[in-house]
Amino acid sequence: MYELMKFGGIVTEKIDAQIKYIEESLAAKSAKSYEEYCEQCGVVTGLLTARRFITDLTKNLENSDE
Repeated sequence: MYELMKFGGIVTEKIDAQIKYIEESLAAKSAKSYEEYCEQCGVVTGLLTARRFITDLTKNLENSDE
């Protein structure tokens, strides 16, 4: 069980790092077009959704141990 919790934490950290990278790129006006900007926003939305799923699953695992 500990391994799954550790894995969830590591994946969440990687997701957070990728979101931060994209946010910083967008803040630096790296998108060359509105379509590229929208695509990057969609990637962030997907990453946040995945992060929420992982966080919820990790919490459920923690609660199932109690």
